[in-house]
Amino acid sequence: MTIVPSGTAASSDQGVGPLLRAWREQRRVSQLELALRADSSARHISFVETGRSRPSEEMVLRLAEHLDVPVRERNALLLAAGYAPRFPETPLDDPSLDALREGIERLIQGYEPYPALVFDAAYHVVAANRGIMMLLDGIPESLLRPPLNTMRLTLHPEGLAPRIRNLREWRGHLLEQMRRQMALHRSESLRELYEEVSAYPVPVPETDGIPELTDSVPYFALPMRIEHEGRTLSFISSTSTFNTPMDVTVAELAIETFLPADPATAKYLHTLLP
Repeated sequence: MTIVPSGTAASSDQGVGPLLRAWREQRRVSQLELALRADSSARHISFVETGRSRPSEEMVLRLAEHLDVPVRERNALLLAAGYAPRFPETPLDDPSLDALREGIERLIQGYEPYPALVFDAAYHVVAANRGIMMLLDGIPESLLRPPLNTMRLTLHPEGLAPRIRNLREWRGHLLEQMRRQMALHRSESLRELYEEVSAYPVPVPETDGIPELTDSVPYFALPMRIEHEGRTLSFISSTSTFNTPMDVTVAELAIETFLPADPATAKYLHTLLP
C-alpha cells in the first residue's frame, strides 16, 4: 500500500515544491518525464521542487494535471504557491447545483429496479434508489442514522456483511478500493474509516437452507452475492465519476450501480420492484 505520509499533508506553510515532489514520487514519475509532459525542463522542475524557483499559477495547474492530482489538492498546491484557490467547494444543497442533484436523482431512479447510489469521498451516501433500500431491509437503526456510510453499512457485522455469501472476496475488494483512495487523497477521516472497517470481525455468512437464485453463468467480474429474503442475488458493481469537474464537491462524487450478474437475479428484481 502506497500512502503519502501524514507529514506531507498539503499546507501553505510547507511550500509548493515539497508537495509537488511528493506527488511526483507517488506517481513514480521522474523530473525529466514530468518536464516533457508539461512542456518544461527538468532543471526548472528541480528548481521548483527545491524552492529555488516559484512556479506560475499556470505551471502549478499544469503540473497538477499531469500528475493527476485531485481537485481538492490542486487548491492546496495553489495556496502553497501563494495563489488563490481555483476550484470552489459548493455545498451539495446549494441552488447552483440544482441541475446536478436533479440529474443524479433521475439517473439512479431510472436504473431501478437495479440498485444504485451516490457517495462522496468519505463514502457517505448522498442519494440511493429503491433497489439499495431493498437490500438494507432489516439493518439496525443505529447503522441507518445519517450520514449513512456505504463502507460501514457493508462491512459492519450487524450490517450487510452476514448476508454477503462471498464476504471475504468482496471485503478484500472494498478494502483495496479504500487503499487506492487513501493513496490518492490525503484525508485523515478516510484513513480513520479504513482503520475502523478493516478491524471489524468477519462474520460467517448464513448459507444453510438458502437456495441459489443464480444460473450457471460465467462471471466477467467479481460479483457481490448477497442473501435477500431467502434467496441469493448476484450483482456486478460499476463506479463512475464526472469528467473534468470544476468544483471540489462534484469531483468527489461517485455513482455506483449494481448490474444483475445473471438472468435469475434480474427477473427477481423486476418482480420485486415493478
